[in-house]
Amino acid sequence: MSGKSIFTKSTTTPSSAPEEISAFLGKETLFEGKMTFRGVFRLDGRFEGEIFESGTLIVGESALIKGKVGVNIIIINGCVEGDLHSEERVEIHSTGKFSGTLITPVLIINEGGTLNGHCEMEAKVAREEDLHPRPLNVDHPISVS
Repeated sequence: MSGKSIFTKSTTTPSSAPEEISAFLGKETLFEGKMTFRGVFRLDGRFEGEIFESGTLIVGESALIKGKVGVNIIIINGCVEGDLHSEERVEIHSTGKFSGTLITPVLIINEGGTLNGHCEMEAKVAREEDLHPRPLNVDHPISVS
């Protein structure tokens, strides 16, 4: 097999920061416990526990997260270990590493990024009208021979 990639280049470019950062934990920070946030949160330190909230989590190259994470979008440049549930998208950049269970509708892994564990590509929540099938047209019944 030649050195060519079997994957095609994505037409969408992974985002680095979709909006202004509203919270930040620096490299020398160690946080243990539960954290919630809104907007964009950048983590460059170490975190052990649970992170849950709507928003975007940016995991810096020096960051290490161990635990449960539930966010809209996560951009991984560092290391994340544990359970991760993303409502919109997971981006694992070239220096990013994920180990554990991952559930997301969209997964982007750049060359060099790693994913070790279990991944489920779960569709976004269906709209109410999609949950109920339409009634059959009774003017033209289907006959089975």
